[in-house]
Amino acid sequence: MRRVVITGLGAITPLGNTINEFWKNIVEGKSGAAPLTKFDSTKFKTQFGCEVKDFHPEEFLDRKELRSYDLFTQYAIAASDQAIQDSGLNLKTMSEAGRSEIGVIWASGNGGIGTFEKELKEYHSGDGTPRFSPFLIPKMIVDIAAGVISIRNGLLGPNYATVSACASSNTAIINAFDTIRLGKATAMICGGSEAAITEASVGGFNALQALSKRNDDPQGASRPFDETRDGFIIGEGAGALVLEELEHALNRNATIYAEIIGGGMAADAYHLTGTHPDGLGAMLCIQKALADAGIESSQIDYVNAHATSTPMGDISELKGIKRVFGEKSIKVTGTKSMTGHLLGAAGAIESIISLLSVRDNIIPATINTLHPDSEIPQGIDLVLDHSRYEPVNYVLNNTFGFGGHTASSIFKKYQ
Repeated sequence: MRRVVITGLGAITPLGNTINEFWKNIVEGKSGAAPLTKFDSTKFKTQFGCEVKDFHPEEFLDRKELRSYDLFTQYAIAASDQAIQDSGLNLKTMSEAGRSEIGVIWASGNGGIGTFEKELKEYHSGDGTPRFSPFLIPKMIVDIAAGVISIRNGLLGPNYATVSACASSNTAIINAFDTIRLGKATAMICGGSEAAITEASVGGFNALQALSKRNDDPQGASRPFDETRDGFIIGEGAGALVLEELEHALNRNATIYAEIIGGGMAADAYHLTGTHPDGLGAMLCIQKALADAGIESSQIDYVNAHATSTPMGDISELKGIKRVFGEKSIKVTGTKSMTGHLLGAAGAIESIISLLSVRDNIIPATINTLHPDSEIPQGIDLVLDHSRYEPVNYVLNNTFGFGGHTASSIFKKYQ
């Protein structure tokens, strides 16, 4: 099958709205958490999150387009525009035949939930007359971001959305990888976006006891693997990648960040929102990713863990990792300690972190973990406090979602 490389990246995140700013803050161990500004959260159990800051959609869209798109689509457009520009693909001068070989697979767990809430509030505050925006449905549906990216760039190849909760964008990347290596496209724009910091989302996750309630210490609240962890921090934003068939990239002298060599997907088949206590789904998707890549677990330099900072999830994932890596000491890091949990976009921005780790030989740290849980299996080498500067040739990126969805991707230094 064809080899697939990554030639373009774009990011809108709680830690910066460009790749360089985002990566700099990750390496320096910054937190993107702060009190919520999108709505009055004083009556909520959780009053903080990882919001995108200083995002100016008018830099990417005109006024008419702004009215047509939910914030999750605006984030998708901004990140994908960055990634396409970064890749050097000149789509405007490309023939129709060329553009028919480029597609879009874009993920979101919640789609236009902000638009949906707004429209329902306006309806119920009125006299009962159904006055809904003609843009309600296209702003709300999950697949619309993929469609808009395609329309915006004239891309005629495969086009759809993936939804697997918090594994959604890793699933999109794996699907894009498969599409290219099977010869069904020469390049794919993929990733995910989320704009779910809303009253219903925060209230719903609070009802599930899933969010941290450390309102007095937002920046220290996400503490994966720490014995005092009490839930995740909700985040938002987008991550975009341009995946490209190797020969196509070489023929146009593209800059190559790294190579994607494997992807695995599985299921816990265990619980609506909880992970399997022994990490079964995690183990299976990691094993499948390694088999797909044709490498041994001993070749992985570090694991970018899903690590949301929930009491059950963190340990079950480490148990799954331990079942795969055995006695080998494996470095593990949880970058959600800095970014918060971007839900359906998490896999995309963590793939970007993984790719830049390979490029720069840097393993980012897990911040805020002061008292590692006593149940952490032996052989798990947590990267804490500070980034490590050492050779990175292979990275495994894990993402898991409600419903038992699990997905792992493997990136390799390009040679």
